[in-house]
Formats: sequence, structure tokens, C-alpha cells
Amino acid sequence: MIKVGILGAAGYTGGELIRLLLNHPEAEIVFANSESNAGNLVSDVHEGLIGDTDLKFTDEMPFDKVDVVFFCFGHGKSEAFLKEHTIPDNVKIIDLAQDFRIKGNHDYVYGLPEINKSEIAQAQHVANPGCFATCIQVALLPAANLNLLKEDVAVNAITGSTGAGQKPGATTHFSWRNNNLSIYKPFQHQHIAEIRQSLKQVQGYLDADIDFIPYRGDFARGIFCTAVIKTPAPVEDVIESYKDFYKNAAFTHYSEKAIDLKQVVNTNKALVHVEKYGNKLLVTSCIDNLLKGAVGQAVQNMNIMFGINETAGLRLKASAF
Repeated sequence: MIKVGILGAAGYTGGELIRLLLNHPEAEIVFANSESNAGNLVSDVHEGLIGDTDLKFTDEMPFDKVDVVFFCFGHGKSEAFLKEHTIPDNVKIIDLAQDFRIKGNHDYVYGLPEINKSEIAQAQHVANPGCFATCIQVALLPAANLNLLKEDVAVNAITGSTGAGQKPGATTHFSWRNNNLSIYKPFQHQHIAEIRQSLKQVQGYLDADIDFIPYRGDFARGIFCTAVIKTPAPVEDVIESYKDFYKNAAFTHYSEKAIDLKQVVNTNKALVHVEKYGNKLLVTSCIDNLLKGAVGQAVQNMNIMFGINETAGLRLKASAF
């Protein structure tokens, strides 16, 4: 069994991670750390787990008893934590924050299995991709592989309220979010840098802008993305290339039909669909922001890192209705 420690276990991602690992055939949770909830039952905070576990939160961090640690911190906290704490060299780290996603003076591998699976398999440390970044990348990577991203790409994507984290805020309050729609961080969302990094990795260069407009949606979970690429390439060739690009992907699938969000909510799937209008290629993609966009992909990366079945613990059914 893979022995697991979780830091920042009381938030949305922590709760989803615990849910997955409780049902994982080859993993065991050794500790779920939360200083503010130490001593409390996990199911008192993550109430969907009532009856599933008697695990309690702890303020201890017995790193010598685990094989892997998941960082479920807010952005910027992982790097600060590692400056103040020592984790044994033999313990693997999967960081769900953005601290190590951009290549730099560190050894973290960018954890997008669709393009980095072999590197993830050899990695000691993995930086899990962002939720918007995952959804947008699966839409655009096959086009980058075809060298189609030569002009600016228009991207719109809408996310559920869980993408903002568990701590309440003005834009997550029910009376504000309900029956409402808004944009935020247009053209300057923090995920653009990692998106560009991956597209450049696949295409070899990226001079075009990714004009990304994020939306806050009136629903709890999921991301739906549309991307417009100008290209003279025949749509039949593009579609075949998309199918080929994802033919060996465990969870990313090309759909012949138009996709909708309910097909992926509560799963680790990413769905992609392509249509052509004149010289404009319309690519749609969707994921569950808490699963393929966060802890589902993190568990997928854990499976790859430990050489077990990539899909272990992740065969989840969509909430179809």
C-alpha cells in the first residue's frame, strides 16, 4: 500500500482527495493535517464522508511514515512551507498549488500526463497543473502538435464556485453567485503562463497570444472551455490528429458529438470536440475542476509515479442527471 500524508486537508481539494484515497485500492491515508481542525473528525468538516471514515485531522506531520505527501495549500504557501520544514528525500511530493508549475530552479515535473507521462513516472516531485490550465491545454495541445497556433487564440472558459476555494468570499456567496455571471482577471489569469509553457513545449515555439477570458459560473463544479483557432487546415485532418493525440490517454477523450459539462462532473475525464466554421476552428473541452483539474489528476500522477495502474481509484461515474 502507498502510505499517504495530506497537508491542507480541510479545504475543498483536501476533502476530494480524502474521498478518492479512501476508495483507492492501493493507497492508505496515514495523516490528514489541519492545524485549525486538529482532533476533529474529517467527516465533521467534509460531511459527504459521514459513515465512510473515522479518520481525524491532526496537527502532526509524521513524514517518516509516508511514501508521498500531497500539498493542498493555497498558492504561494508550498514554497514557504518547504523553507520552514524538511521532508525526507525518499518521500515524494505532489503539489496542487502553482508554486512550482513554471520551470525554474527546482526539480518539479509539470504533472500533465497527456504530454509528460514518462517524466512523471521518474519524478520525485510533481507540480499538479491548474484547473483552467488543464481544460485549456487539452483543447489546444493537439493543435500545437499540428503547428496551428500561429495567430492569437481566443479562449473563454467558465468555472464553478468550488474553483474559488472553501473560504467564503464576496464572489462565492450564494446570493451573489446564484442567477449571476461575471468575468475576472481577463487576459491576465495566473494560469496563462503554464498554458503557454506546455504549448511551446509541444509546438516548439509560441509567438501568438492566448487571449483568455475566465467566467464565474452559477454552478458548483466543472469547467467548460471554448477556443477559436484561425487555420486553413481541413477539419477532417484536424479531427484525426486530435483522436491520434489522445489515443493512449487514460482520461482525455475526443468526442464525435458536441460535449456538455455533465458528462465529466464527478469524474477524472477531459472531453474534447472540434468543429470548423470557415477558417475558424472551434474547440470545446470540459473537465471537473476538483478532479481532473485538481485532485483527480494528482492521484493519477501518484499512480504513475508509483508504477501502478494509472486509473486506480479513479473509475468514477459522471453525474448525468
